[in-house]
Amino acid sequence: MRVLVTGGAGFIGSYIVRQCIEKGFYTVILDNLSTGKEENIHQGAIFYKEDVRSERLKDILLQEKVEMVIHQAAQIDVQTSIKNPQYDASVNILGTINLLEACREAGVRKVVYASSAAVYGNPDYLPVDEGHPLKPQSGYGISKQVPEKYLRLYRELHGLDFTVLRYANVYGPRQDASGEGGVVAIFIDKLLKGETPTIYGDGEQTRDFIFVEDVARANLAALERGSGQVVNISTGVAVSVNQLFQMIKDCVGTETVPRYAPERPGDIKESFLAPLKAEEVLGWKAGIALQEGIRATVGYYRQN
Repeated sequence: MRVLVTGGAGFIGSYIVRQCIEKGFYTVILDNLSTGKEENIHQGAIFYKEDVRSERLKDILLQEKVEMVIHQAAQIDVQTSIKNPQYDASVNILGTINLLEACREAGVRKVVYASSAAVYGNPDYLPVDEGHPLKPQSGYGISKQVPEKYLRLYRELHGLDFTVLRYANVYGPRQDASGEGGVVAIFIDKLLKGETPTIYGDGEQTRDFIFVEDVARANLAALERGSGQVVNISTGVAVSVNQLFQMIKDCVGTETVPRYAPERPGDIKESFLAPLKAEEVLGWKAGIALQEGIRATVGYYRQN
């Protein structure tokens, strides 16, 4: 199989690339390295330094005879989407449309698309299943939802197959602790440096933390399964930010107390996703428990 991974030098994308290569797939990375890192580029993959908004996409897909695309490249920061909505929409919406047009013209069979729990907004009920109303609270949530609609349209009009994966909060080794990094990476980085982490709000807000290796496995499963489906990729376990901080603190071995700050606009109070459809449709379920994943992540940051 010939697979192109957009954002393949990024945190999640680099794990997907490695798993594709381990499966024996001919693997192509497309990444503009705005947040992706050169050291994440797998030596066994073909690499193109290109933006998803590039006019060269069709030529690359044709040249590499790409059959499947796993679309990870995105602007991923909620606060950036609120402060700079034009940029957020340009990358996430227009970039995806550009990619879909290139796929249509190049005869790609399927796109596996990384969506987000952010499309649901503040839940009406928990756990949040795939039938939950979509009420995004941020530009990021909107810019992840809109491409889902385009994917459906391209399937109806052009026969381009898709699977949408709505991720819970992904964490693990190699996640960037600066800028747009997830809360796990930020907490570990701060605690290992002897600094005081900040918790926004009262820390009782809940999230569903999913290990990056599990997320990569879901993407590979979706290459051959889940045609035309939207699927949550999650553990189905709610963990408060305070509980998470305590787990990381115990693992690092520190008595540091966090600083609390006012909650931020666009942040959701409670969120955990129902993962049952993923097992039914993709034959996938999360395999790494949070404490095990935190241990692996702390170990990585200690070494790096």
